[in-house]
Amino acid sequence: MPLLDARSDRALLAAFRAGERQAFDELVRRHGDRLWSVALRVLRDPDDAADVVQDALLSAYRRAAGYRGEAEVSTWLHRIVVNRCIDRIRHERARPHVTLGRRHHLLHAAGDPAERTTTRLAVVDALGHLPVEQRLAVVLVDVEGYPVAEAAAILEVPVGTVKSRCARGRIRLAALLGHLREQA
Repeated sequence: MPLLDARSDRALLAAFRAGERQAFDELVRRHGDRLWSVALRVLRDPDDAADVVQDALLSAYRRAAGYRGEAEVSTWLHRIVVNRCIDRIRHERARPHVTLGRRHHLLHAAGDPAERTTTRLAVVDALGHLPVEQRLAVVLVDVEGYPVAEAAAILEVPVGTVKSRCARGRIRLAALLGHLREQA
């Protein structure tokens, strides 16, 4: 098993741009799981999320020379994934279809497994009812735990926009998930 590379993300990207192909592999190891997690929560399908992340990483690999260093490398990678998610959602809206048996990979939590699964499925479904802009903001800030400023950088919008999208998304989620409070 290779040793972990202690270089910063920027140093790794610079090394990759200088011809060290393994440096990009380290960036993928560092950020791949979180990129996939964001894509999964936005798209709600593991296969779609995997496709989007693969496409985004291929794009980052090819466009690394164009990285300007204005944002952190992780923010740059997340922005590419978010853009691919938006493209996928737009494409799916343009071509409606019926899907059966979608499976969702969910986070672990304490409590009764059946109740926990029911709650998670309800939350995943409710997230799917939010407008894309609100869903992206809520997923980045509330689900993935990004600071609002970093989410704003990823989404390329002002901090206030992320805050308002989260607030509106939370209000919609509260209405959609109110039945869960009644069951508690």
